[in-house]
Amino acid sequence: MDALYNESEPSTDYSRPLADPGGENEIILFKSCFPNSALKGNINDVPTPDGWLTIGKSKYVYNRILEYFATRPDKLFIAITAPPLSDSTYAENARAFNDWLVNDWLADYPLDNVAVFDFHAILTGENNHHRLVNGEVEHTVQAGMNTLAYPSGDDHPARQGNLKATEEFLPLLNYYYNRWQAGDTSVSPVSEPAPAEEAPPAPELYPASPPSASSLIDNFEGENPADTYGWQAFTDEQEMDSKLSCAPSDEIAYQGARSLKIDYDIVLYSWGTCDLSYENAQNWSDSEGISFYVHATQGDAFLNVDLFVENPQGNENYVRHLRLDDSSTEGWQQIFIKWDEFKRVDWEENGGSAFTKPENIHAIAFGFETPDSTEEKPTGVIYIDELALGESVAESAPPAAAPKTAPETEEATPEEEPSGSPLPCVGGLVFPLGLVGLAFARKKKN
Repeated sequence: MDALYNESEPSTDYSRPLADPGGENEIILFKSCFPNSALKGNINDVPTPDGWLTIGKSKYVYNRILEYFATRPDKLFIAITAPPLSDSTYAENARAFNDWLVNDWLADYPLDNVAVFDFHAILTGENNHHRLVNGEVEHTVQAGMNTLAYPSGDDHPARQGNLKATEEFLPLLNYYYNRWQAGDTSVSPVSEPAPAEEAPPAPELYPASPPSASSLIDNFEGENPADTYGWQAFTDEQEMDSKLSCAPSDEIAYQGARSLKIDYDIVLYSWGTCDLSYENAQNWSDSEGISFYVHATQGDAFLNVDLFVENPQGNENYVRHLRLDDSSTEGWQQIFIKWDEFKRVDWEENGGSAFTKPENIHAIAFGFETPDSTEEKPTGVIYIDELALGESVAESAPPAAAPKTAPETEEATPEEEPSGSPLPCVGGLVFPLGLVGLAFARKKKN
């Protein structure tokens, strides 16, 4: 939030007509994109920390951020409701949640530094309004809303709808501003120390049996593994400055002559992955998990391992966050991840649930993101070798072999990446790395 208060650069191609007035930003507008109108659950659900994109979880999230707003009476926060989806499947839920925001969310809130603008209502009917009339706020929502009242060819609001919203919002913004200024805005913000973020733990190592020929996924010695597209690099299309390349290299190896070299330089709060995708679903249920060896050129490296499942009900993405210890820089660190250590990404249904479908795997990936415990962008070089299906055993793993050569970190030179459709309505939002599941879906389309 401190970074947001001090942000002064234009965020679009066009320039503001006035000069930067200086000082901190005092009015904060925020909105969700149209996918957040696909709220599941029941219209009367109460706030709950459980679930993901549901009415109950959304109420819980807004209640939590309201606790923060109460500590900053010197700022004006205006929540703008998510525009509607053209698909009306969850239209009733979206309307119920936005009514809750307008009518109930602030009912017991004692300050005047938070307000709501119902963008959703304005776009779901010509006679729906949220505006100022004769000095009073009018919120009109007629029954039988039309999610295509202002069509644009996709789910983004049409120009006509945006013009209507602008005409109604600006007088309402002035009303909210003057109401806020009339109150006590000089109260010193309540400063509470942010809870300490714990770094992802170093992976709990389970010794793994040496891979057999039948369990080997890739030892990077020959051609691409059968039935695959080969290893491919992907980065967030919204961040053109991120760089990632991945390909077999003869610079270093745990066994044999080559390993997979991943050279990455990822923009803060963005992501990059090195994916191996299969033409047909793989049944890996006879094994207990994934085994591989890793060597990093830099200490305290963070690494994600991702699994992707594709089915008629929708793609499922699972991730295991790892923090490599010093043994990965001194030589090779063996990693063994049991299937149930992979957890479903938070923004999907049943987020955080354990992976239980090793018989239907369509892709595996190594990924990089900005960990919660640091503000440093992910950058470095790691090597992966002897990627295999594995089983834990009681005896110790083979001793780590010393690198054939001591590789020097070189400037990343990303390979050309496949083109694809941009992610919908991402804007400046920050997503966890699990969003790489979209990269997998995009690649499958090419």
